[in-house]
Amino acid sequence: MSIITKLALAAGLATALSSGALAQDISGKVVGFSQIGSESGWRAAETSVTKQQAEERGVDLKFADAQQKQENQIKAIRGFIAQGVDAILVAPVVATGWDDVLQEAKEAEIPVVLLDRGVEAPEDLYLTSVASDQVKEGRVAGQWLVDNVGSEDCKVVELQGTVGSSPAINRKKGFEEAIAGHDNITIARSQTGDFTRSKGKEVMEGFIKAENGGADICAVYAHNDDMAVGAIQAIKDAGLKPGTDIKVVSIDGVPDIFQAIAAGEANATVELTPNMAGPAFDALAAYWADGTEPEKFIITESKLYTAADDPEGEYERRKGLGY
Repeated sequence: MSIITKLALAAGLATALSSGALAQDISGKVVGFSQIGSESGWRAAETSVTKQQAEERGVDLKFADAQQKQENQIKAIRGFIAQGVDAILVAPVVATGWDDVLQEAKEAEIPVVLLDRGVEAPEDLYLTSVASDQVKEGRVAGQWLVDNVGSEDCKVVELQGTVGSSPAINRKKGFEEAIAGHDNITIARSQTGDFTRSKGKEVMEGFIKAENGGADICAVYAHNDDMAVGAIQAIKDAGLKPGTDIKVVSIDGVPDIFQAIAAGEANATVELTPNMAGPAFDALAAYWADGTEPEKFIITESKLYTAADDPEGEYERRKGLGY
């Protein structure tokens, strides 16, 4: 079964961990955290929140920034294993190529928890995966577009995430599912922006040049908000009005996209909570306490935000989270 299918099924099966896990004392535990890098505001917030969650629980968090390279993550995980940490958190940069190092952690009896992304590996090699339903995120974004364009023809350009990463694969799949059967909506161009603002701007500039100066583009769908913010700048530089001439829908829910929505320069975002570590530490607490096995896939909420949802207030509520 593919990771796409597993995550989709898990959305209906996973339940929140009991509040009893919160009462478990895990102070003094040493946990390694292999983070992808800091390619986006959301990623920075996830790092910040993870560190906060560890501090609140008295966990000694060993942090390693992989700078978007899988080889750096594998090296860091092997380093954590050599140090004899109590557990490892990893946000995998891509979905494949993890079997060997996860097997090494298992043989060392160190539980591994995946954060916000999935892997194509045997499920017995990790304790649990804390993530959103990324297919649903794409589907919610696509449904927003379906609902808002009605029967008018709509040519979409897509800014994909990192090639081979589970969010890029799943968010694309969900969006395509939502627009399926709506022949008036077509994806005209699709290219990776690597989840970064600068690359999103660069790729969007190319889309605009290729599509009659942007006049033929109805909407841009970005797999994350940072690429959307880059695209917004490219649209403005082309003399067009983002949010009006070209609709903008994306995923993550970072502060800057709420500012853009408030200014009328973006239309919708699907929230991805940066607090993946809280449920991860809860799962580890229960596991350490009595061997309780958590749900294999712990699914966080995916909520749609538009101009009707107090974007200025959402910006204020999120700006201090490390984005």
